[in-house]
Amino acid sequence: MTTFSRAVSHPLKALSPLLLALPLLLTGCSTISHMSWPSMNPMNWFGSSLKVTDKGVGDVTAATPLQEEALNDALNGNYRLRGGLSMNDGKMLAVYQAMTDKDVKMTFSGEPKGNVQRIDVTDSNVASEWGVKVGTPFSDLYTKAFDVCMKGTGDDTQNVECKAPQSTHVTYVFSGIWHGPEELMPSDDALKEWKVSKIIWRANAAK
Repeated sequence: MTTFSRAVSHPLKALSPLLLALPLLLTGCSTISHMSWPSMNPMNWFGSSLKVTDKGVGDVTAATPLQEEALNDALNGNYRLRGGLSMNDGKMLAVYQAMTDKDVKMTFSGEPKGNVQRIDVTDSNVASEWGVKVGTPFSDLYTKAFDVCMKGTGDDTQNVECKAPQSTHVTYVFSGIWHGPEELMPSDDALKEWKVSKIIWRANAAK
């Protein structure tokens, strides 16, 4: 009984930790509207868990509708999405960019009102399931470009695109310095120093 009476005789002592924490809680509430919700996701505290696989990127596959809600759900809300339209070889494409702050990390494209047909990954935190990511040297994957690489097209005309050894749906775009003619492939010696600048997944297997 004595111990109990002493404990209740100083109620402020029991409440003091709560009273000290209350201003901090109130201050936090006032700033919460300025915080980035993607950064609050625990998945982002330890880097991205997304992987490029033969089937797609994470939960985004050829069965994923090219719609903001569907993409946001598949990406667990980890990116801000920006949508639009573009032309490619005379065809209209729907495009969604997955962004962190002002940086484009991934681009999803396909026919309007269709499913995802292509994913361009420029996020260095998103690797392929075989350990390849933006920054991986050409020499880590290939010894020669013959029969596996070709000149890039579209925005990648200055680059070289090579088939992933493990998948017909995945290619790696390499960028680097080449002092030869633009219409020619860089030599194997030059390509050794080139590095992955983009990973591309396509729903249709590369030929």
